[in-house]
Amino acid sequence: MQPPKTPNEDPFREAREEKGVMKCPFEGEMITMLLRHDDVRKAAADWQQFSSDAPFRVPIPSEEEMRSVRQLPIEVDPPDHKEYRNLTEPFFLRAKKPEVIAAIKKLMGSIVDSFSNGETFDAVTDFALPIQSRAFTYLLNMPETEAAIWIQWGIHVFQPQEGETKRGSKLETYLEETFDAAEANPGDDFFSVLTQVEFRGRKLTRDECMGFANLAFAGGRDTIIHSITSIIAWLATNPEALEFLREEKKRIVLASEEFFRVFMPLTQIGRVCPAGAEVHGVKVSPGERIGLCWASANHDESVFKDAQNVVLDRRPNPHVSFGFRDHLCQGAAHARLVIRSMLEVLCDRNIAIEMVEAVPHVEHAEKFTRAVGYESLNVRFNKQT
Repeated sequence: MQPPKTPNEDPFREAREEKGVMKCPFEGEMITMLLRHDDVRKAAADWQQFSSDAPFRVPIPSEEEMRSVRQLPIEVDPPDHKEYRNLTEPFFLRAKKPEVIAAIKKLMGSIVDSFSNGETFDAVTDFALPIQSRAFTYLLNMPETEAAIWIQWGIHVFQPQEGETKRGSKLETYLEETFDAAEANPGDDFFSVLTQVEFRGRKLTRDECMGFANLAFAGGRDTIIHSITSIIAWLATNPEALEFLREEKKRIVLASEEFFRVFMPLTQIGRVCPAGAEVHGVKVSPGERIGLCWASANHDESVFKDAQNVVLDRRPNPHVSFGFRDHLCQGAAHARLVIRSMLEVLCDRNIAIEMVEAVPHVEHAEKFTRAVGYESLNVRFNKQT
């Protein structure tokens, strides 16, 4: 039988059903958010009308104060986007290599085993952060020891750190130093390849290298951490779910996709309208932005029956948690591997998860409030006999 379901609040439901859009200000800029699954996918595919060629403005809120370089390849349109993307694609495809799959599974097993004594631990800082950081070294073909530096940054690397003059400066300093070292002594890691590879007959500029690296860390950090902790919390409050997955391991693939759908860590992403647009009667002026609200699209009842609940064997599942069309997330295979490996290990080790205390991470906007992952999540892993 399908295990019990836990409702997941959807702050966009009323606006999605009534209007299809929501106008919401972010740091003084009014953004028209697209809420319906079909609208989001169509806009994501229409780069001429809804452009990504907007440095610092693809994220919402915009990131002029957080970084000094354009993120690549996400902040360019075709055909540049595809050509830039091809430069780093081999690293993101490493998640499909047998040796990397085995390494992630081994990593997951060792970390789960270290917490299988029934002691309380924080699934955010003690579990998700080390998993994300160490797994990320496999993706970038970096020494695993490098993860210790990334773990020291804590969860919010893009928030102001002690002694920083602006948000994200610690990351930019690290990236600059790492690229300097890679240029001086190149290897076959992500940073070294970027210093050596050519784009249209020339080497990448330092800003271009920084843009690739900035996105890799921005896109692959909080998203993985929030996904892991959201799943751990849900499994703790739905203990029958792991038993359901243990009965038939093939269910883990479908369950992973459902977790990505329901616990989408990124609420929305921006697109600039060069010539303006009109969506459901709402006019967007030239140069203004819209928001592709992935989180709302993933809960569209016209596409997903019983959309507010986790349905572990949902099929089909056309969620947009990894984007759509040209800008599909490069790290999708890696994210899927991490989550699938975690579920496999929890099933293999016959782990029962006990919730102790949780402090949700909450995203506040003027027109909505949305829980996304956790600031802290104290749990216990109890090994069942």
